[in-house]
Amino acid sequence: MTKVANILLINGPNLNLLGLREPNTYGKQTLPELIAHLEQVAKTLQINISHTQHNGEGQIVDAIHAAKETQQGIIINAGAYTHTSIAIRDALAGVTIPFIEVHISNVYKREPFRHYSYLSDQAIGVIAGLGVYGYEAALNFFNQYFME
Repeated sequence: MTKVANILLINGPNLNLLGLREPNTYGKQTLPELIAHLEQVAKTLQINISHTQHNGEGQIVDAIHAAKETQQGIIINAGAYTHTSIAIRDALAGVTIPFIEVHISNVYKREPFRHYSYLSDQAIGVIAGLGVYGYEAALNFFNQYFME
């Protein structure tokens, strides 16, 4: 059995404030704590994970473009850009790397503008409302997805 070697985790705007911003919605775990946990999970699964967080749309697009040469999968929480960014959608479509869209909160229990995603129809899966466990679920899915 062959497992995926490299997964890129992309977090979008304001996710650097995890643990501080609206803890009732996003939890109390900080982004560095989450990344440390995911690195341990990835190690157990024999997956290499790299992480980037950007508040700017263009930086996220650049990260997606750079992933083409080295990554077999992407886990992306594009934050608010999920609902607004055709540029991120086009970047993901352009690199043709399988990706999973993750949302910490259940976007369907929130404001109506959050119910639409420019990314979902391109994703191999969407995880919403499981808290930060959604990232771990995405890693576990990729572990199965890339087994031959």
